[in-house]
Amino acid sequence: MSAGAAARRTGWRPDVPALIVLAGCIVLLLGGGIVFPTFLTPSYLLQQLQIAAFLGTMAAGAMPVILLGQIDLSIPWTITGAAIVATTVAGLDDPVLQTLAVPAGLGFGALVGLVNGIVVARLRIPSMVWTLAVNAMLLGGAVFWTGGHKPRGLAPPITTTLALGHTLGIPNAFLTWLAVSAAMVFLLRRTVFGRYLYAIGNNERAVFLAGARVGRVIVGAFMLAGVLAAFAGLLLAGYANQAYQGMGNPYLMPTIAAVVIGGTSILGGRGSYAGTFAGALFITLLLSVLSVLQLPEAVRQMLFGLIIMAMLVVDGLRRAKPA
Repeated sequence: MSAGAAARRTGWRPDVPALIVLAGCIVLLLGGGIVFPTFLTPSYLLQQLQIAAFLGTMAAGAMPVILLGQIDLSIPWTITGAAIVATTVAGLDDPVLQTLAVPAGLGFGALVGLVNGIVVARLRIPSMVWTLAVNAMLLGGAVFWTGGHKPRGLAPPITTTLALGHTLGIPNAFLTWLAVSAAMVFLLRRTVFGRYLYAIGNNERAVFLAGARVGRVIVGAFMLAGVLAAFAGLLLAGYANQAYQGMGNPYLMPTIAAVVIGGTSILGGRGSYAGTFAGALFITLLLSVLSVLQLPEAVRQMLFGLIIMAMLVVDGLRRAKPA
């Protein structure tokens, strides 16, 4: 039996975008190894997996929102705000309250996602405009709370263990990302919520007329994005053992790029988590190569913009192609 016939019989199809991105990762590894010999050493590769875990966690949360054909631009200061909340609570004198540091940080992310989801679902305000405004509000709130100075307190010990620790030589951050990934694959492929994400992204009106609770799905997707952005913020705080102003700012464009480069349509309705996972690895390796080459930040941001623009053009051409 041929591979194609076997695939049709089992219902399995190769994830072409994810495979292409993984091939790109190999090219980056080989190219980086030529320019920087230690690029291919086990210690350096493990470090890249550790760093990719932060971006991958953010991308895991951003993907459900993008599947809806929406976008969340409040990611940067959801990350920063959650880290500030967690470190502030962890720095309190009361040991009982200190144990609430992580739940408080995650709760902050859930609250931001809840507000975003309700407004987008109920008031029909474009998510791009609303979440950008929320991001600006969170920025102002953080500056007001900290007085423009470094946030107080250190990261909760559990976040430091997750971000910096190792288990059997493998970074805990990467293992945590694998756990998040397994949960996302189950959510997207095995639950009604996951099927609705794709259906709404393809035709929201048809799903609504079929009797589905579209608003709840939208709210749930934004809350998931908020919680995972907050979780990534806690991991970043654990990595640095503190929160700091603007810690989430560098991650907005890479997060979106990681999702769309893996084949998820930024217009909604199509994509796989395998592509997002591979996209996060690719973007991390790309950033590492650019860092080795000492290219300025402006070039990196332009590159992310070009990646997203290219994927938009490809997606537009695919949708315009006659069936």
